[in-house]
Amino acid sequence: MSKLESIVVLYGGVGSEREVSLVSGEAIAKALSAKHTVQLLRLDSNELPMEVDGSRSIVFPALHGAFGEDGQLQALCEAAGVVCCGSDTEASRLCMAKDKTKDIATHLGIESPRGMVFNGAETPLADDVIHELGTSLVIKPADEGSSVGLHFTEHRSALGVTLSNIHKGNWLIEQRIQGRELTVGVLNGQAMGIVEIVSASGVYDYQAKYTPGSTEYRFPAELEASVEAQIKASAERLFEACGCRDFARIDFLLDGNGVYFLEINTLPGLTATSLLPKSASCVGHDFEALANELVSPAIQRFHAKEGIGV
Repeated sequence: MSKLESIVVLYGGVGSEREVSLVSGEAIAKALSAKHTVQLLRLDSNELPMEVDGSRSIVFPALHGAFGEDGQLQALCEAAGVVCCGSDTEASRLCMAKDKTKDIATHLGIESPRGMVFNGAETPLADDVIHELGTSLVIKPADEGSSVGLHFTEHRSALGVTLSNIHKGNWLIEQRIQGRELTVGVLNGQAMGIVEIVSASGVYDYQAKYTPGSTEYRFPAELEASVEAQIKASAERLFEACGCRDFARIDFLLDGNGVYFLEINTLPGLTATSLLPKSASCVGHDFEALANELVSPAIQRFHAKEGIGV
């Protein structure tokens, strides 16, 4: 029987979202340090560091996108007997694949924008896409986050140019819904506050996310009670149906009173100004309190594994 000695925060990585992860890792490590011993380890390769000892530590993966959010790191932790905060391997893989979570939403009766997936090695013809989905479209990687590679097109020529520049990876094309952008954090299966995202450019892309002053955030969002209840209920149902664990952030669009599911983020940004903390603030959690809530279930799993208090 071993005692929990530290929380290992893994951050960085080698993917397209490394810079975002570096900021998240430092912020969450600082917040956790008030109550826990924290070891901050920067990843420069897709490997679980050898110094991570599952009999003494748990892992908090402050990683976004490839390796951190797609189930690869979770699988290595599970194989090594290391307790990991957040969703497990299966749920992480599922939620990273936007088309698969859209299928689950459809099965639950939750609407999402109509779309189609393709591999960059065999891009579809622009005319075929327009025939299927119309001209106002969103093109994005099917398994990336932080709006990496996000494109909006409104006519055939722009779509053709965008498709001609895609040569690899898995991609998703969706009908563009012109509505309010909303997101809600889910903590241990319970939806928190809804955040509305208002980009000055009208497009919430990578630049809008990470350029100070380019986006306004309203939290809690001003919504009719019935719409708010619908979004929160949908978020909780999706969290459960996708097998998520501990926490996630779920994105929606609101067109009039029509709610459309977009995607699930199992490892959302975790700086003090990120969307998940904004959602949590609506239910009374400051950033430090949220950080401790995020790791609490994993600490309990560690104790159960080691036979402490059970």
